[in-house]
This record gives sequence, structure tokens and C-alpha cells, in this order.
Amino acid sequence: MAPALLLSAATAALADPPEPPPYAQAVQMAFDIIQFAAPPDAVPAVRALQVMVSGTGGTQPEILDDLRARPPLYADARQRLSALLSAMQQPVSTSDPQLAQQRLHDVLSMSRYDALHRPPSLLDRFSQWVQDRIESFLRLLFGAGGGGQLASWWIYVVSIATLGVVLFTVLRAARGRFSQSLSAAPGGPRPPADYFAEADRLAARGDRVGAIRALCAGVAATLEGERSWEGSPLTVREIFQRAPDYEALRPLLLPFEAAVYGGREVDSTTYDRAAHVAAPFRRPVQAAAA
Repeated sequence: MAPALLLSAATAALADPPEPPPYAQAVQMAFDIIQFAAPPDAVPAVRALQVMVSGTGGTQPEILDDLRARPPLYADARQRLSALLSAMQQPVSTSDPQLAQQRLHDVLSMSRYDALHRPPSLLDRFSQWVQDRIESFLRLLFGAGGGGQLASWWIYVVSIATLGVVLFTVLRAARGRFSQSLSAAPGGPRPPADYFAEADRLAARGDRVGAIRALCAGVAATLEGERSWEGSPLTVREIFQRAPDYEALRPLLLPFEAAVYGGREVDSTTYDRAAHVAAPFRRPVQAAAA
């Protein structure tokens, strides 16, 4: 039993990840690794970067950037590491630690340092994740050296170009969807009657997506005035919520949102129901025109 227990403990110890070095030790180790290194050799930079990240996290971004550069900026990294070691060996002291801590707190409470207290945004985390995946891919292809700065930038360019093509395709498809709706409005405000007439013309041509959008424009213009559709900061739903009977407008609002925002088609039954909902708003317009 005793040998088995000893073997199990040894296996568990080997399986545990090594403890990260203390802060000062990590700085010293990184300095020792790159002390005599010179570009274009990137292996010492990769090793020093791993030690710095393990022991100091992201608290020394300038040094980490020097080590990530290709070719590595060894001279600048050595100078910064040496200055950091000197500062840690001669810590600054004060006769009134509480007052110093309070002043530090007051400075960090200023609005200019708000970004230090906020976690990374979703965009920042996604960007960092993409960079990490690219670096892992380069290490897989070219080894610890990462393939050099040229390979990294080439993959970044290809990734950005691919993303640009996807965005262009999506936006072009969306623009095509919107172009099926109302034609370009004239420069001035349009009365509600124009929108209802536009809805009738589009429905007669079979463009029920554009027709239901025109119906919504006519109802919105009736509720909020002629400039509500072109210049209002409110959404269609927010404008409709100001109607005396908002629930009655849902058969018009929901197909509009599904068609214009969701890219769905509008069948004849749905459009007829929406036109029936919009019909009471035609009467005030027709009465005013008469």
C-alpha cells in the first residue's frame, strides 16, 4: 500500500501545474533570459514573455509589447526591466502611509482613470481572443518563434479582409431588402395620404413588404405628424405606443418588424389584416384632404 500511495502522490504532484514565480523573481528571470539576446532570434523573447505573463500578469504592458514585437525590441525591454528591478529594490516609503493611501485613492477616483475600474468590453475580449488564436496557430505552424512578424500581419490582413467581405455581403443584402420597400422620399415632409397611396401601389405590384412599411409610415405620420417618419428619433414601436389603442396596432406592427428587420416575407392574409388595422387612420387623412 505504501509504495502505491507514494506513486499516486508523485503522479499528482507531477500533474499539478507549476506555481507562478513571484513578481520580483519573474522580472529577474525575464531580464536574465534576454540579457544577451539579439534579434532576429525570437525564442528568448517568447520565454521571457511567458515568465512575465505568469509572474506579473499584464501590469507591464510596455515590456510585454517589446517582447511580442517581431523582431523583438530587446534593447528597450532590457532597459525597462533593469529600471523596474532598480525600483523594486529601492521601494518608496512615506512617513504617513494612511495619508499617502488616501491621496492615491483620490487620484484614482478621478474620471480620467475610470477605464482602470471597468472590465474589458466584449469587443476588447473578442479582439484579444482572435489575436491569441492567431498566435497559437502561428506557433503550431512555425514553432515557438511564431513565424515572424510578417506572417502575423499577413494572417491579420487576411482575417480583416474576410470579415470585410462578410460585412459587405450582409449589408448589401440588407440594402436590397430595404430597396424593395418605399422608393426614395422627396426632400420635404410627406403627408400621410402619400404613404397610404404608396402602400396601395406597392401592394398592387405584389411588393407586400414595401406596402406594409408604407402603411406603418402613414399611421406614424397620422399619429405624430408629417415629419415623424423621416426625422423622428423614435422607433415605429415607440410611435405606435402613443396611439389610443396600441394593442389594436399589433397586427400591423409585428409583420412590419418581422419583414423589415427580420427579412421575412408578408403573405396576403397578413397584409390584408394589417391594411384593415391601418384603415381607420386613412379616414382622418381623407377627411382633412376633403
